[in-house]
Amino acid sequence: MLTRIRRRLPGRGNGPWIVVAAVLVALLVTPFALAAGENRPMRGGARNPSPNASLSYTRETEIIANNNTYGTRQSNKSTRGGGAIYGCRSGAGGTPAGNRPCIRASNLSAGRAFEFDTNSGTEVGRIQSGNTAAAPFTTNATGVATGLNADRVDGKNADDIRNDAVAAAQTQTNQAIAAARSPFAAVAANGTLGRNRGATAVTHTAGTGQYRITFTGDISSCVATATIASNDPANLAGGIGATVSGTSAVDVTTVNPAVAADLPFSVSLTC
Repeated sequence: MLTRIRRRLPGRGNGPWIVVAAVLVALLVTPFALAAGENRPMRGGARNPSPNASLSYTRETEIIANNNTYGTRQSNKSTRGGGAIYGCRSGAGGTPAGNRPCIRASNLSAGRAFEFDTNSGTEVGRIQSGNTAAAPFTTNATGVATGLNADRVDGKNADDIRNDAVAAAQTQTNQAIAAARSPFAAVAANGTLGRNRGATAVTHTAGTGQYRITFTGDISSCVATATIASNDPANLAGGIGATVSGTSAVDVTTVNPAVAADLPFSVSLTC
């Protein structure tokens, strides 16, 4: 080619054909130079910019649009193919740690940053991790997630939560039953045991106004309350004290009004 150009330019020296040759070389080299790196055209059905890792893009590639629909659209009409896949090698901590996530949707206005939609599937999406103990996502938003149906809350599934609720209700019921069936005893002034629940005996000790009531079971964690059982104002002006003693007894002291006296009373236990 260069020879033909030189023959057509007789008597003109080497200058002109050197210029023409340089232009031709530039035209031949340009397509190859455009095949890799920044500022090069994208190639469909191929890896861009090149399979050679050293020729990867070193700057952010931006696609900016200003229209009433989407800036870009990626779709795949195959029933087995996906619309797009994004991969990266970001470190832990996300954006706060200077490690950008593989995908980030940022809405600079007040609308939604993302939407996921499926026409007829039974599962809209899946979050999967090689570490099954990892949190699927975190949020600083405290609003109500309307329509969210979670299988686990604080690590418990629906059965665990239901069982905990049933156990708590049963505990409350048992406590109410226990309160309704709290041990009590009515004791006459002479130490005779009257109506009672759980009392087995009364000992009227040697001292005046001194009584010991024995109950079944361990009552060491119970609290005893005693009341004078009399319509006599003089007796009501007196006082009474009750103390749990050991594991099964309650000691009661009665006074009238300021000295020890044998008086009828009732004692109850709260356990």
